[in-house]
Amino acid sequence: MSKETTPATTPMVRFDFSDKVAIVTGSAGGIGQAYAEALANAGAAVIVADIDEEKAAVVAEGIRSTGGKAEAVRVDVADPASAVAMAETAVSRFGGIDYLVNNAAIFGGMKLDLLLTVDWDYLTRFLSVNMMGALNCVRACYPAMKARGGGAIVNQSSTAAYMYAGFYGLAKAGVNSITQQLAHELGGQHIRTNAIAPGPIDTEASRTVVPDAFMKPILASLALKRQGETSDLVGMCLFLLSDEASWITGHIFNVDGGQVVRP
Repeated sequence: MSKETTPATTPMVRFDFSDKVAIVTGSAGGIGQAYAEALANAGAAVIVADIDEEKAAVVAEGIRSTGGKAEAVRVDVADPASAVAMAETAVSRFGGIDYLVNNAAIFGGMKLDLLLTVDWDYLTRFLSVNMMGALNCVRACYPAMKARGGGAIVNQSSTAAYMYAGFYGLAKAGVNSITQQLAHELGGQHIRTNAIAPGPIDTEASRTVVPDAFMKPILASLALKRQGETSDLVGMCLFLLSDEASWITGHIFNVDGGQVVRP
């Protein structure tokens, strides 16, 4: 190659979700908000679903103020009836459902305790939200996705699923299994199901759970020596929802700075 020759560059993939409808649970802040805003920026109509309806309304209004389409909906993902109402709102407001991002979780202010000693009622509620909540929302949404000819689901896992992380890790290991099971159950209906497993991400919620004294050695152990940002997860989420990932289902993708290496 001569010095005057400029190597060809690969253009950045841009995702176009025009005429698509997405639900993002737990999107009143943090990672879920980043997902919702990115989908809206790519043209999707977004249901900003969260148990905190007031904060969800702020996020939805922010999306609309920049020309996007969004509706805030209160949802308790542990309640099947609430999940069904969320899906019905998406259909009545925007005409259907194409994408579901199951991000809702109890994390900020989470109790730190052992499986042997954590309060049973707290554990039951925790697993109902952090594990079964994803299944509740899929069960509520998949008929509308099927009616649109298919769609895609992204569940929020965590690298905690592969490490000693108490009942939080247990819940995320369950999400991984749910993801793989649903990939087979929904594949024949042209609905793909994958999960993202983030490493340590800098959010307001994570700062309430992991003090700096604990975070510093975690970051030192990463291949990339920094804490992740919500923006680090957005590309993977959009890719997995897009047609670029049309032959990918049943997988859990680590986005973790090299925290966990799996064969």
